[in-house]
Amino acid sequence: MEKLVLILLATVIASCTSNTSIFGGRCSKQDPNVDACLLRSFNSLIEYMKGGAPELGIEESEPIVIDELSIALGGGPDGYRATFKDIHATGASNMTITNVRSDLETHQFQLTLFGPHISARARYRSSGVLLLVRASGGGDYWGEYEGVKAKVYFRGVPYERKGRTYLKLQQLKLDFNVKDIQMGVENLHNGNPVLQAALNLFINTNAQELLKEMKPELKRDLAEKMSRFLDRILEQIPYDDWIVD
Repeated sequence: MEKLVLILLATVIASCTSNTSIFGGRCSKQDPNVDACLLRSFNSLIEYMKGGAPELGIEESEPIVIDELSIALGGGPDGYRATFKDIHATGASNMTITNVRSDLETHQFQLTLFGPHISARARYRSSGVLLLVRASGGGDYWGEYEGVKAKVYFRGVPYERKGRTYLKLQQLKLDFNVKDIQMGVENLHNGNPVLQAALNLFINTNAQELLKEMKPELKRDLAEKMSRFLDRILEQIPYDDWIVD
């Protein structure tokens, strides 16, 4: 009941407050440095959203939860396969936008982001042969990702609602890379120290290749999550609250 009262109170406060405060001010299409203005505005939005924004229907941003990812290395019956479930990632809320490129005539935006550190934890199961050791089993996965860079591209379509202009998200794409990766497995179900040592040696020696195998599924899942998140923001906050002619 107390939580409900707080949410209702936040909603009332938000209804009396201009959404421009969320963006840190409007940006003019006529400004030759409009991208620098948008950079400040988007970072202001990120800072505002860190702890969640119940008045906009936005929950706390962390942890990011991904249900499942799979990788496959090598073919045949002994090819190595691994599935990661219940992935919980933290640290993404510390990412900042370092560059913005926009085409306001076509409502297209490209954001470059940087995050110093992201941590991930998951449960995993694997099968096949790895470094001449049969790697069938399961346990806990951990990963520490340093120097995460991402690019997010999105395009919107303007529409009118109650006398205001809004954007409807039409397309979103993203890509990312990681400078340094440390990851490994622990608490193996069969308690085999030889297998755990082999897995951790392989994982850390081939960390970038393993991330490359994970990227297609990871990009799809993150793009879906980001699209839902951005769609909700664009639905709640009028476009003319952050862009003016």
